[in-house]
Amino acid sequence: MAEVASSNAVAAAPARTSRYGAALVFLSALLWSLGGAIARYIDAADPWAVIFWRSLWATAFLIAYMLWRDGWRGTVRMFRDMGLPGLAVAACFATASICFVVALSYTTVANILLIQAGVPLIAALFAWIALREAVSGGTWVAIFFVIVGVGVMVSETLGGSVSPIGDGLALAITCALATATVITRRFSNVRMTPATCLGTVFAALIALTQASSLAVSAHDMAFLFAFGVINLGLGLACFATGARLIPAAMAALLGTFETILGPVCVWLAHAEVPSGRTLIGGAIVFAALLVHIAREFRRHSQPPRPGVSGLPAPN
Repeated sequence: MAEVASSNAVAAAPARTSRYGAALVFLSALLWSLGGAIARYIDAADPWAVIFWRSLWATAFLIAYMLWRDGWRGTVRMFRDMGLPGLAVAACFATASICFVVALSYTTVANILLIQAGVPLIAALFAWIALREAVSGGTWVAIFFVIVGVGVMVSETLGGSVSPIGDGLALAITCALATATVITRRFSNVRMTPATCLGTVFAALIALTQASSLAVSAHDMAFLFAFGVINLGLGLACFATGARLIPAAMAALLGTFETILGPVCVWLAHAEVPSGRTLIGGAIVFAALLVHIAREFRRHSQPPRPGVSGLPAPN
């Protein structure tokens, strides 16, 4: 009986770890989905001031988090070991962070998040171009539909009813995050937390040179604190911790809740309703992403075939 109880406890430990990781990744998606709603409460006219304070608060939180988790030596070592790939990821994240805040002045949160939902598939396309990674036929079909869906959303700019700047910045966010994904896949030594922290430093320094004034009201500073610490910093800390405990496909699936919840939060808080083309194009992008993730789940859950995956063939 003791042996049975011991084996059951050992089997239950990975399950608990997986549930813990899944909960953290879902929490990160929930926190990230609040970004658009929080930003809409900020009255500051200069987006560069918003970028500066958001990045500064996020930097302070992430440094404190790494010091608490890894200590001074561990934190310094992580930054030192990033190398050029880490600098590249930081530059990508700074670009995405800046573009997100500026894009909010030109388009809806739904447009930004639904275009951004195609990041995993655009990353697969970039990996094929840059690294010649094999892309399955199903993934090619999903990439095609992502491009079609984004085209439907962006088509509103052709008639002049929507500014092309907002959709252009949303596409820039998608490309920057997809590039960062490819880099971290190619260089597994790149740690997400220090690279992203360095990205917030880059964003703050760039904003410092562009802002006409950094003065904001106490009301705005409270929301900027939430924008930087809760939405960006804590969201990243939860994802970085949880994503290491669950399969990549599950992390990607849970991450799609940001795309679902983000527009809902803005609609509930600010009555911001996306246009018909945004909903149609976003539905195409989202469906392609979910089908792709479902295929990944099925592929990883299939048992290895004897004689093909290193297992001995049956006699």
